[in-house]
Amino acid sequence: MSDTFFTAAPHWHWLVIWYLFVGGVAGGSYLIGALLDLFGDARDQPLARLAYYVAFPAVLIGGLFLIVDLNRPERFWHMLIMSERGWPMLKYWSPMSIGSWGLAAFGVFTFLSFVGALAEDGRLRWRGLARLRRGMLGALIAILGGVFGFFLAGYTGVLLAVTNRPIWADSPLLGFLFLVSAASVSAAVLILIGLWRGVAPYSIGWLSRMDGWLMPVELVVLIAFVASLGPVAQVWLSRWGVALVVGVVLVGIVLPLLLHWRPRLLGGLNMAAAAVLAVLGGFILRVVVVFASESI
Repeated sequence: MSDTFFTAAPHWHWLVIWYLFVGGVAGGSYLIGALLDLFGDARDQPLARLAYYVAFPAVLIGGLFLIVDLNRPERFWHMLIMSERGWPMLKYWSPMSIGSWGLAAFGVFTFLSFVGALAEDGRLRWRGLARLRRGMLGALIAILGGVFGFFLAGYTGVLLAVTNRPIWADSPLLGFLFLVSAASVSAAVLILIGLWRGVAPYSIGWLSRMDGWLMPVELVVLIAFVASLGPVAQVWLSRWGVALVVGVVLVGIVLPLLLHWRPRLLGGLNMAAAAVLAVLGGFILRVVVVFASESI
């Protein structure tokens, strides 16, 4: 039996699950926006701005969930600042400290891109702020923000993996699984909002094809993750196997893929239905992973 079974559970519940989910959406959405900025053309700019409109509020909400879950929420700044001297504090050996600084840095870049997108859309009085999205400065912000977005999307899984709890710490693939899932869910979220806001079909189609490629990858990584757990997988699947197979595999991956492959199955609702199912499956994945370990 894995030695992780002899550790105490951290008692993480719904606030942490929502942080893992919303944080993944923030990182994945920004990464999509950055890729469109760096490699897309003028037709992709409305979708890139939409990605930044999603990423900044999502990182704020995710950070709020994480702060409220602390035993002493009013002392959250102690993760970044030494309380005795008031100096910045980075514990390079602590995944929690590295994650806190990574989240803070990502918040800065999401804010810059968010403001730049608002200015570019003409929603701010100071139109000069649109420079945050243009030229070398815009490219630099997109690159650095994309790196931190990539970090955050995968870190939500790494954060669990370093807790030395069953399932979380019994496989090296949890961070990669959450990264791929975050990218897929973010694409689905942007599809839904893009359809509502009337984003060009060209861009929505690109997102849909991207999600159609990501979901098979997610399924392969999920299978590899379960296989890598060894005997621990039997304990997990015995209690949470139904939720994993039905909620994640069937609802979150197989059915959306079927809708991608049969685009006329539900007519005009096809793309939206596939996106809703992908988002639901991504959320259930985090519920199953967190509560499965907490119950041991």
